[in-house]
Amino acid sequence: MPQHEQPPTNASPRRAVVTGSAGFIGSHLAHALVQAGTTVIGVDRRDPSTDPTAAANLAALRGRPGYHHVTADLLHCAIDPLLIDADTVFHLAGIPGVRPSWGTQFGDYLASNVLATHRVLEASTRIGVSRLVVASSSSVYGPTDGDASRETDRPNPASPYAVTKLAEEQLCLAYAERPVGPSVVALRYFTVYGPRQRADMFTHRALYAALTGQPLRLYGDGHQRRDFTYIDDVVAATIAAGTVPNAHGTINVGGGSNASLLDVINIANSLTGREIQLHQDHVRNGDVLLTRADPGRAGEVLGWQPRVDLHSGLRAHMQALASPVPDYSHAA
Repeated sequence: MPQHEQPPTNASPRRAVVTGSAGFIGSHLAHALVQAGTTVIGVDRRDPSTDPTAAANLAALRGRPGYHHVTADLLHCAIDPLLIDADTVFHLAGIPGVRPSWGTQFGDYLASNVLATHRVLEASTRIGVSRLVVASSSSVYGPTDGDASRETDRPNPASPYAVTKLAEEQLCLAYAERPVGPSVVALRYFTVYGPRQRADMFTHRALYAALTGQPLRLYGDGHQRRDFTYIDDVVAATIAAGTVPNAHGTINVGGGSNASLLDVINIANSLTGREIQLHQDHVRNGDVLLTRADPGRAGEVLGWQPRVDLHSGLRAHMQALASPVPDYSHAA
């Protein structure tokens, strides 16, 4: 499969810290940075020696001289030594997911998404890190009127998870306003999918159902629309956010593939030639009907635009799921 074009080596930091490096986006980002010649310190509380998902996500980095993994919890560990001599901190660590954020688990979301971020900001200020890129979410926009969401729109988070992501990005931007500390870019990711995506996410579940013949639980009528963004495009935008001079503030990262959940199901059906059996259920609390990014600021500030269309991205995602070993090829 043709490889998706990556940023040139001179567009990557010399040394970077990636928090959440054993996760879906973090592992792809760390791999791309190492390929571009960056020395990467990966930090994650999941230990790849005991956590099978972390081990699978980091398999492509095992033994690479440019990658150094640290198993540590940012809520409690000494952060300053991890950041020494780093040009950029890519802060992707946190707890994702809308549904579990309701109820008793909210304290965990608050601790991981806000309090741990505060510790990273304090350490970055002490060490003198020049740039911090934080992973935010399109969920901060909440329900919309159907128009594309702009960074200047008033946030209206509709779930406890979204509240913590808004608090996280605003905390980072508040630190950026101080005379000391790193410049900050908060990337509002829109529905990221691709190889190594979490198994509870819709595109993974739809493709898995198409491959295995198992039924797919569909929450709502399937007409909900999302701005699906392929992982390679997200990585390219994230690296640009860490290196482009004078970049700052919030920036949408949307794939331009605004499609319904039924559209994804139909593509999965066509890729496998198998009709997915649907089990319909009620819409979950916090789910919105539409997400759609206005891509203008990403193009103006980062010089970035998505390159992978939904059909190509889903095909690459499905091929990775069907592979007996991890597939690190990229869509084109």
